[in-house]
Amino acid sequence: MKTLTVFLSAFLITYVSIPLLRKLAFRFEILDFPGGRKIHKEVTPLLGGIGIYLGLIVGLLFNSIYIKNFLPILLGATIITFIGLVEDIKGLSAQLRLLLQLIACLVVIGSGISVSFLPNNIWGNMGEVIITIFWLLGVTNAYNYLDGMDGLAAGSSAINLFFFAGILYSTGQFQLGLISVALMAACLGFLPYNIRKEKTFLGETGSTFLGFVLACIALQGNWAEDNTVRLFIPVLILGVPIFDMIFTTIMRIKEEKIKTIIQWLRYGGKDHFHHYLVEIGLKPLGAVVFIYFITISLGISAIMVSNDVAIEGLLTLSQASIIFGVIATLIVIGKRRRSGWIKDKKT
Repeated sequence: MKTLTVFLSAFLITYVSIPLLRKLAFRFEILDFPGGRKIHKEVTPLLGGIGIYLGLIVGLLFNSIYIKNFLPILLGATIITFIGLVEDIKGLSAQLRLLLQLIACLVVIGSGISVSFLPNNIWGNMGEVIITIFWLLGVTNAYNYLDGMDGLAAGSSAINLFFFAGILYSTGQFQLGLISVALMAACLGFLPYNIRKEKTFLGETGSTFLGFVLACIALQGNWAEDNTVRLFIPVLILGVPIFDMIFTTIMRIKEEKIKTIIQWLRYGGKDHFHHYLVEIGLKPLGAVVFIYFITISLGISAIMVSNDVAIEGLLTLSQASIIFGVIATLIVIGKRRRSGWIKDKKT
């Protein structure tokens, strides 16, 4: 019953707040204009992410959820939301944005939330802090990059959270499971406004907020008895944004588009996983559904491996890596053939 009330309240708060936020976005010109690397053709309001944030926070508080243990996550997520909102309104330099995101990461790490698989000594502890920072920053920005088509980031997040919640509930981690359910409901409350003709976008506010909270849930949860499998499960569930970030980064470095982390943060282009799927022939909706199915498949694999030992977890992760490798190869081949076809057509 508690789960149902959390779900419904978070869903309704987000669903009801989006029309008001849409009007505020137009009133204060917090808008995304078409052109450049953008694929949309109409001016679109950017405050959808605030609706999801409100859905999570108010949904949890309204139901009197005991969230003291998760206050560092919610505080860090609030900082990330503020950074994204400022970016959507007036823009921030890549250096300042990275610095502020790092502060949000340190808030979470300072509360004791981090990876924990290295030796318990000063070097091991430092290593775990560094890995945790990379994880939080990486997933946070990966979801920002994933937010490139209608329904993609919010829909993928809802699927990720469904599988996180499933494992959390089955292992008795009900409080963290309720946070997953609340955020999933908020994403679903936003989706109708992201796919209709008169759209509202997440903005960087929403995409980075979703990425940060998902990264924190992955750190906070106890996903398996086996320590190795415990690391693999979040990687499987969040496999699509991780793949997109790695694949896109490799391609940009190979094509000499970026050379530093700051350039990586600044660079924007139609060279993400979903863009390549459209480039090789899928329609935008088809690309989004394709990614949904991959996300669901990875989530099923994560559930199946949650009770396994290290070797089985490694094999499952290797299988997922091979699948992504095949997809990357097909994308590169398709891109080369398309480039060759365009050159032949011009000549």
